Amino acid sequence: MKIAVTYENGQIFQHFGHTEQFKIYTIDHGKVVSYEVVDTNGSGHGALAGFLMEQNVYALICGGIGGGAQIALAQAGIKLYGGVSGSCDEAVSALLANKLSFNPEVRCDHHGHEHGEEGHNCDSHGCGSHNCGNHDCGN
Repeated sequence: MKIAVTYENGQIFQHFGHTEQFKIYTIDHGKVVSYEVVDTNGSGHGALAGFLMEQNVYALICGGIGGGAQIALAQAGIKLYGGVSGSCDEAVSALLANKLSFNPEVRCDHHGHEHGEEGHNCDSHGCGSHNCGNHDCGN
């Protein structure tokens, strides 16, 4: 099994769609047996899910991530652990120990874009505290 983490200088990079590197861990019998840092080669939001799928990634640990990227990951069958910060290595260890603190409803915590509902803007209610899907935002 492989787990990918958005990566920058040993820490979890906080914007999935702009990550330039992933640290990909190979897991066997619940332990990390190897890891590598891979360059995304400038892939953007949509292409990153495909990139991870090509790497045979089972799960992704990241900071902020938008709804479109979440949908692409779900369609690729990649389990998402979003809203995480800190050390990549510590996050993977916590996940393997079933102790990772993550936000299952993480949403566009930095975007100021509309989601399709007139007057509904992520910044107006601080997405991340709830699921935009509850408002029929188009995500």
